[in-house]
Amino acid sequence: MSKFEQIKWHDPDGNLIACVEKIKVMRENLEELQQMAQDCLEDALLMQCDEHQVRQVLHQLIDSLHNPYMN
Repeated sequence: MSKFEQIKWHDPDGNLIACVEKIKVMRENLEELQQMAQDCLEDALLMQCDEHQVRQVLHQLIDSLHNPYMN
């Protein structure tokens, strides 16, 4: 079982998302993102980059995401 399967998703009003297809898409997206980030970290370590710096950059990447649906 994926660790993402246990996440209970909520809408902005706090209501539980019950749509199985929406939950599946979220889980698959997170699994793909995790694998890409893992690959990035492993490549960086093989190239002798500092692990702490790579993790900081990955955090900055996530923090820089913007909501295109927000007014």
